Amino acid sequence: MEISAAGRLEVRITPADVGKRVSVRRLGDPGAASEKFTDTVGVLTSWDGGVLMITRRDGESVRIPENILVAGKVVPAAPARRRGPAASYEELARVSSRGWQPVESERLGAWELRAAVEKVPREARPAGVVVGRRAGFTRRANSVLPLGDPGLPLDAALEAVRRWYGERGLPAYIQTATGAEGTQELLCAELERRGWVREVTAEVWTGALAPVADRAEGADVLLAREADEAWLARYQRKGVSEVALRVLGSGPSVWFATVPGAVGEAPAAIGRCVVDGRWAGFAAVEVDPGRRRQGLATEVMAALARRALDEGASAAWLQVETDNEGARALYTALGLAPHHTYHHYRAPEEQCERPGRT
Repeated sequence: MEISAAGRLEVRITPADVGKRVSVRRLGDPGAASEKFTDTVGVLTSWDGGVLMITRRDGESVRIPENILVAGKVVPAAPARRRGPAASYEELARVSSRGWQPVESERLGAWELRAAVEKVPREARPAGVVVGRRAGFTRRANSVLPLGDPGLPLDAALEAVRRWYGERGLPAYIQTATGAEGTQELLCAELERRGWVREVTAEVWTGALAPVADRAEGADVLLAREADEAWLARYQRKGVSEVALRVLGSGPSVWFATVPGAVGEAPAAIGRCVVDGRWAGFAAVEVDPGRRRQGLATEVMAALARRALDEGASAAWLQVETDNEGARALYTALGLAPHHTYHHYRAPEEQCERPGRT
């Protein structure tokens, strides 16, 4: 914390520092028996009416009355990772968006409105849907990617977003990020002030690709350019539509991995990888519940990583939800680590059927 020449803690931040990364120390919660002080590090997203709001790396906001501040200062952006590939948030956001491409999109300034929905006959239209469309496949292909200025005041931009998705019978989602240089803590705070609801929080992890590829070969992993019926039989999303297949197959260079199961049964394990320049993006790594803890997920990722290396990739990325402890343990063992956290915010009072979880 900031200490004056006289040895006293000092508050060296003001409302003019909104938008900057800060470290503050405050008096502990009344009645707390353990710590006298509590430290918080994050982006200062507002300072109004004697109350500071600080958004931490995981996207959670902390409300701190200014009268309990003991010390505070502006601090540098989160330090760069010391292992694995260097990457900015914007680079990873663009790479991941190319790995889950929408069926249609439209620009709103620097925002990209993305949708993956399928037209259906008017007589088959679900109740409450404005036009003859189905719910979209995954939030990743059915949300706004806001990388910059929308070219309108925020309220007008949000109204345009709601109108665009409403015309497609979809709830309006905006994908934001926190926890790295250039992420969108201020936009998160503004959405929350307007009643937008954070529904999903997940993380983007990155790491070097070669250590993943170097895992010992054992299982018979088949690679293909398309998701066949066997692969889809293991995929967790049932009843995959034509639009879903288009999204799954989208990307600069897409590969599907399959570990065959017993005769007449679904595969023992599957996975998907999108190769995009130096990046290999992994997704849909799923294992038969009866075959877990046998290293099959590692085998699938290793086979995909070797193919990605052959195509010139050197770095890996993937998305994992914060409560998926098994997957996080696997990815840690493979040398990957969190880069930033991302969130899907839904417009308030939406009534349409929602896309899949991520």
